[in-house]
Amino acid sequence: MSSVVNDEIPAPPAESDSRTLRRAITDLAEGLRNRELWLHLGWQDIKQRYRRSVLGPLWITIATGVTAVAMGILYGELFGMDLKQFLPYVALGFIFWNFIQSSILEGAEVFSKNEGLIKQLPAPVSVHVYRVVWRQLIIFAHNVVIIVIIFVIFPPPLNWTILLVIPAIVLYVLNAVWVSIVFGILSTRFRDIGQLLTTVVQLVFFMTPIIWSAQSLGNAKGEPSSRLKLVELNPMYHYLDIARGPLLGQSVAFYHWAIVLGCTAFGWLMAMFVMRNYRARVAYWV
Repeated sequence: MSSVVNDEIPAPPAESDSRTLRRAITDLAEGLRNRELWLHLGWQDIKQRYRRSVLGPLWITIATGVTAVAMGILYGELFGMDLKQFLPYVALGFIFWNFIQSSILEGAEVFSKNEGLIKQLPAPVSVHVYRVVWRQLIIFAHNVVIIVIIFVIFPPPLNWTILLVIPAIVLYVLNAVWVSIVFGILSTRFRDIGQLLTTVVQLVFFMTPIIWSAQSLGNAKGEPSSRLKLVELNPMYHYLDIARGPLLGQSVAFYHWAIVLGCTAFGWLMAMFVMRNYRARVAYWV
């Protein structure tokens, strides 16, 4: 009678959870808990950028202020605008645009420029994202001085709607995080994305009402023209309006907020998808 050998069937290997939504959320949460690390790194970035400089980070304020005033005066004269209204409009546009622009361009390089730190420091991927966003907030804080100076010289008709700038800044930060995640990881894999973003951002700057007013596109009766409707297809117009409008004493229509909230939600869906599928590969791609 032949003996029957009952070979045990090996159990299938445990499925890795590195590509799960839970791990992506855990990475974001652990990154927040490591705030001492990214707060320190972000501040060191500013100190290193202006090391041995006499004025130090004050150059941030000077550069932005000089550019905003020069462009405001130049385009104000070209378009025949009242400088008391147009100069604060341009200055605020520059300040908020610089935050948006830097979040996109520096966010796209967040991982490729920190190759050594990523490979040597066992930290969540999101730490480097929070570092970039914190650095942008520091720069923005320096530029707040420009807002104060302009408001002293050209006081706008402020009212309670100025408080709406707070949720606007919160939305800016949330968008800066997802932008850095999406473009940062994709640019690590496809290095041409960074160059493409630089070109696109420069183009969007001229297509966005920063150094020109969207209201100037209305017709003679003050009604929205087809050109103004075309400008409203640009999401950056709505991002600027929710932050700049309250500081200028203007009421911001709800649809501006709705569009920004929609873009934020869609962006975070993309960020979670990218984090879920490619977060673990960043260390190999840099």
